[in-house]
Amino acid sequence: MVVNYKKRFFMLFLLLVFPLWSNAGPKIQHWTTDKGGHILFVQAPGLPMLDLRMLFDAGSARDGEQFGVAALTSALLDTGTLQWNADTIAERLDQVGAELGTGASRDSAFLSLRCLTKDTILDSSLETLKGIIGSPSFNKKDFEREKKRLLVGLRHREESPGAIANIAYYKAIYGKHPYAHPTNGLIETVEGLTSDDLIAFYRRYYLASNATIVMVGDISRKRAESIAQLLLSDLPEGSPLSKIPKTQVEGAAKIEHLKFPSKQTHVFSGLPVLTRLDPDYLPLYVGNHILGGSGLVSRISEEVREKRGLSYSAYSYFSPMTRKGPFIMGLQTKNDQAEEALKVLHKTVEDFINNGPTDDELDAAKRNISGGFVLRYDSNRKLAEYLGMIGFYRLPLNYLDTFSARVLAVTRENIVDSFSRRVRPEQFQTVMVGGED
Repeated sequence: MVVNYKKRFFMLFLLLVFPLWSNAGPKIQHWTTDKGGHILFVQAPGLPMLDLRMLFDAGSARDGEQFGVAALTSALLDTGTLQWNADTIAERLDQVGAELGTGASRDSAFLSLRCLTKDTILDSSLETLKGIIGSPSFNKKDFEREKKRLLVGLRHREESPGAIANIAYYKAIYGKHPYAHPTNGLIETVEGLTSDDLIAFYRRYYLASNATIVMVGDISRKRAESIAQLLLSDLPEGSPLSKIPKTQVEGAAKIEHLKFPSKQTHVFSGLPVLTRLDPDYLPLYVGNHILGGSGLVSRISEEVREKRGLSYSAYSYFSPMTRKGPFIMGLQTKNDQAEEALKVLHKTVEDFINNGPTDDELDAAKRNISGGFVLRYDSNRKLAEYLGMIGFYRLPLNYLDTFSARVLAVTRENIVDSFSRRVRPEQFQTVMVGGED
């Protein structure tokens, strides 16, 4: 018998070293400021850069009846402060090569900063960010400009059958819940907003105790603490916010068909299922990777696209949020094939719920997810975004360390159990937009 010692040694090396490397996540330091700010910090020496994110529980779920006020407030933050106008802010950032971003989702609003850690550059960048977050002016001229820009986008959105279908789908599954309306609002609600509405929203939700700050970079813990204190110094501590109401999944399955002059019909189907802290998250996530989340090799793509040629793309995914985020199945198909494509889509999902994945499918999915997980945070910027999610949703600090091992521990029985309890075809809400050439 010929023994390949080089190959055997290499395999032993992988067994000994790879698990240690793949399970070792970054060391996350965490503390709370005296004003209640939630801070996560990872020291990353070697690259003289700082990636910083500030998140607030100030997403569109806090809009009330003023749909779009959260998104517009976020967009106006960097257009002027009590001491600088938009041009001055841009010049200050350009002079030191810093990058600033803002944005809003249904759950949160954020600001991001990327700059070098050289003292003069870092100090200037942080002073600019401090002014933006601590004393925004919401100048009426800037407000009118941004409002017009947003309204142009909303009117353009009405020309897209895919966007119309997405809006109608969220309305169908959430009804009157704060998640039901689009993050950027509706034309009729945005038209009624004033700069005073933005000021009131800012004062209510941009609070020190409502802030999560994430820092990843070549700075010390002491420096990180001083940065957190600086950025929150002009914000009031504030009082606790009311909780976003729970989602209610009610009623039987329903199909809503909206006519639109397009050659294709856009289809969305599903229901609210998953929160960020849900104990069923990993079985559902791994299962959906097989069902519709892995591109052309997924079950849905195979049945709808490859076997029958009913759609160029067909997919499914979970979007976990503070409250139950949606399970979304989607496809686009020719108008005269829409009904058939929907039937195949639903049958594929029902078969998966009843029978689960094969052993080969499950093994391939777990290896694919766990093997590629480290690439999701292989840069400081990506890591800061991931830490923002961990900090905002209060996930365990060892989330990155344990993710791959928990994925590999998922069994077929876990997937069948979680899908059968949580993904209920008898409650699927379906929206179809198209049907008119």
